[in-house]
Amino acid sequence: MESTLERTWAEIDLDKVVHNYRTLKARIGENCKFLGVVKADSYGSGSIPVSKVLQEEGADYLAVSSIDEAIELRKHDITLPILILGHTPKEEVKNLIKYQITQAVSCIEDAYDYSEEAGKANGTLTIHIKADTGMSRIGFLCNDEELDASVNQIVEAMALPGLLTEGIFTHLAVSDEPGEFCKDYTNHQIANFKEAIVKAEARSGKKFAIRHCANTGGVARYPETWLDFDMVRPGLLLYGYGEFAEELGLKPVMALKSKVYGIKHYPADTRISYGGIFTTKRPTRMGIIPYGYADGFFRCLSNRVEVYTESGLVNQRGKICMDMCMIDLTDVPEVGEGSTVEIFGNLQSINDIAALAGTIPYEIACAVSKRVPRIYYRNGEIVGKELMLRG
Repeated sequence: MESTLERTWAEIDLDKVVHNYRTLKARIGENCKFLGVVKADSYGSGSIPVSKVLQEEGADYLAVSSIDEAIELRKHDITLPILILGHTPKEEVKNLIKYQITQAVSCIEDAYDYSEEAGKANGTLTIHIKADTGMSRIGFLCNDEELDASVNQIVEAMALPGLLTEGIFTHLAVSDEPGEFCKDYTNHQIANFKEAIVKAEARSGKKFAIRHCANTGGVARYPETWLDFDMVRPGLLLYGYGEFAEELGLKPVMALKSKVYGIKHYPADTRISYGGIFTTKRPTRMGIIPYGYADGFFRCLSNRVEVYTESGLVNQRGKICMDMCMIDLTDVPEVGEGSTVEIFGNLQSINDIAALAGTIPYEIACAVSKRVPRIYYRNGEIVGKELMLRG
């Protein structure tokens, strides 16, 4: 679907995806595989164009959260192995096999269901075993008390017909958090993961071809997660966001921009927007930008956040509305109707916006709504435009 792109838009620099991939690949070395996490439409950046870049660059694997995301990639010429990190209903096993998609198996019940359905489809389903070593979410529970019993179930799953157990993985809960407790907790998770692998391989007589646990925090802080295992799967790092990105030399992939489409002049003592939480203290030149909470501008940021203009930062004023918000342009008379403003990107970090909202950069990036057009760049040139609304 086409758009005029004159409202609010996101610019996605695919060269920065390339830069981030190459930087991270150099960090982990040639002996470790690279899985690019492209779930949630590549954190709002567009899973298809990002996956195509990763495929061209020689990445080894991709990860998504659902079969719908995986099939979308297959239908757009993505041939890389794809791992579904979340649950897939057993009725879809035939499509997992048809599209050659790898499925995470988080419990013995799913393993039996998938085995049965693979038999009905006369095919083989490639799986990765999910071990819960401390995230306390999904996975075979491999903590201190349950590890031995869970390993027996993992071995049981590995022996089922119709299933090809290619890999095993776990997810680190606090690898991106500071402090000795988080360091000890992460190291304990890694130790439990190693023990589960050793026991499962010994009891099954089989080796896992791919063992992986390195999320963003693992890649940034724990070298053993790529030195001792076979693959890493950075998410936020790949897109150049988060506290580790700058120190690792990574670049933000997305810049979110809008335009001033109206200017209003108000006297002192004028209440602005819903609830009147901001009152002008002087004659004020107020700009209106078409970016509101339906586009992903969190309402909790109202009257607290700044946006970047050609003359620097200016304050957002009053409550953020569904489709627009107001910015104070009194001190920047050169900024007028048609001027571009940046919400986050190269000039203003998404990390700062996230911190102000009391959340994480993941949420800010993923919240950019489908009505915000994406414009894709390579070598400084526009190579694609996408509007996710139904055409």
